[in-house]
Amino acid sequence: MTLVALSRTLDQELAAIVRGASLECLVCGEFLLHRADAIACLECGCELRAEEASAGAAHVTSAG
Repeated sequence: MTLVALSRTLDQELAAIVRGASLECLVCGEFLLHRADAIACLECGCELRAEEASAGAAHVTSAG
């Protein structure tokens, strides 16, 4: 898989999470918790904040 294809796939997965079409954490595979201000994984601590997703600059942060 090329870097461009991997980047495109990651973008598609993040967009699916934001749309609510995917409920699976990209890091650990557990279910995601959709809150008013963020989408988070309680298992590994990854989080996608709503303001970052709507701005088109999705940054996934991890607590670990």
